[in-house]
Amino acid sequence: MRIQTIEKQNIVDEVYDQMKTNIVSGSWKPGDKIPSENQLCQMFNVSRVSVRSAIQKLRAIGIIQTRQGQGSFVSQSINDNMVDNFIPKMNLSEKEILDMSEFRETIEFKCIELAVQRADEEDMLQIENALNKMIANKDDYKKYSEADFEFHLAIAKASKNDILFMVMKNTKDVFYHYLEELNRVLGVNEESLQGHIEQFQSLRNRDSARVKANIKQGMDENMLKIRERMGR
Repeated sequence: MRIQTIEKQNIVDEVYDQMKTNIVSGSWKPGDKIPSENQLCQMFNVSRVSVRSAIQKLRAIGIIQTRQGQGSFVSQSINDNMVDNFIPKMNLSEKEILDMSEFRETIEFKCIELAVQRADEEDMLQIENALNKMIANKDDYKKYSEADFEFHLAIAKASKNDILFMVMKNTKDVFYHYLEELNRVLGVNEESLQGHIEQFQSLRNRDSARVKANIKQGMDENMLKIRERMGR
């Protein structure tokens, strides 16, 4: 179950969105009883009024049913159309994603090849620290995405090529937005985490081919998932 403490002003919408995400992801299945109002207040660090308002929004569209004296449940009659309407829309075009894939295969892959040859223990420690931040923030896609970018930037730094590192660093706005959108829409899952763990292990083993193959596989799988959402 993915729950993030909320500190933004549009609190009701944030609670609504996170509850919706748990339903879309299957964490809360049809017929499941959702956490109590008190539990949700503690999870989200918000008032009961905000939680009740979010539940009312979900109830109004037939996704949540409240039973007197029992609590609130995910509707048994929830259908695919309802779920489809919940699925977050990607704020990147297919071309933008393909352009980023080509950039990564051109610039980032070269950084990996050089990092395998030149990385020292300090470089490996920086990469590992970024990986640990990803693991620690797996339930917060924004912080996870920041650490995700740090992970790949640390690899570029380990290449010891100042120009390649500068190019990667200067793409932060675009690269971070790309990672954040993927993690927001597709979700942070064990596959993503395991993929990065394997990338780090392969770097440790000085196996650039395996690192690149792992990243390429992840990009291809993400592209398939995005096209499925687009109905292509």
